[in-house]
Amino acid sequence: MIGRLAGIRHLREWSVALVLAALLAALAFLAPAFFRADYLRGLLVAKASVLIVALGMTLVIVARQIDISVGSQFSVCGVIAGLLSTAGLPMGLVALGTVAAGAAMGATNGLLVAGLGLPSIVVTLATMTILREALRWLREGQFVLGLPDDFQWFGLGQLAGQWTVILAAAAFFLAAAWGLRHLGAGRAVYAVGSDAEAARLAGLRPRFVVFLVFLAMGAVTGLASLLSAIQFGVVDPNSGAGLELQVIAAAVVGGTAISGGRGTPMGTLLGVALLGTIGPALVFLDAAPEWEKAIQGLFILAAVAVDALAWRKR
Repeated sequence: MIGRLAGIRHLREWSVALVLAALLAALAFLAPAFFRADYLRGLLVAKASVLIVALGMTLVIVARQIDISVGSQFSVCGVIAGLLSTAGLPMGLVALGTVAAGAAMGATNGLLVAGLGLPSIVVTLATMTILREALRWLREGQFVLGLPDDFQWFGLGQLAGQWTVILAAAAFFLAAAWGLRHLGAGRAVYAVGSDAEAARLAGLRPRFVVFLVFLAMGAVTGLASLLSAIQFGVVDPNSGAGLELQVIAAAVVGGTAISGGRGTPMGTLLGVALLGTIGPALVFLDAAPEWEKAIQGLFILAAVAVDALAWRKR
């Protein structure tokens, strides 16, 4: 009985895993070149930052909030990382400053949402626009150039740097999965997202939990931005454009309920893997790449529809 209940609870994750397995099986038969080791490694590196931000977004959505400013935060943090590095700071301080900058932006969102009780969609829409336009005014689209040798791939060389990024994302995933399952703070997020008033009556502080969720979201975005920025010899001030849609889609497709209270890191990992495989698969199958967004949209619509039907049934 317990196994059956667990299977029902994780039905979305199993469904996404089956679709992903079917897609990979089709690629193995029709386009075996997709599974070249160097190509798969490059794909993992490219999606590592998306996974990290998507895990943070999972936390936000589970708490029944939303943050659409993460793309702008990502761009700002990347530029900050580049500027700190060109100023001569060691990479340890660059990493600390980048994560701190992201945490500060996340804390600002948290104060406005939790402290003033403003809707998170409105707050993060405003901060998204403010950050994006401020960065456009300050940089005027100019890349950060003249980065020192120890910036790209942390000075380790491409192969070692790629594995560093992959292992960092894997470590963060394992920490997030363990923390949400075993720590009281993780259980508090689920409780607040399920029923904030019941959580308050149980002794939790819902507003403080929401503030910490946005703070963590900003710090996570700073980390992901750094891991993305080091992959190139310059920093693009528009590197985060569209990221918010990618990570929200991955979380929702992976089973995180927009209504809050439900979602797992494993589901988000599967969502990132599935949506991130569609584009390359179309290229290897000689299909029009314009279909990528349409297919992703169908997956998102199906996921939201399933959640709505389940909610009505409950």
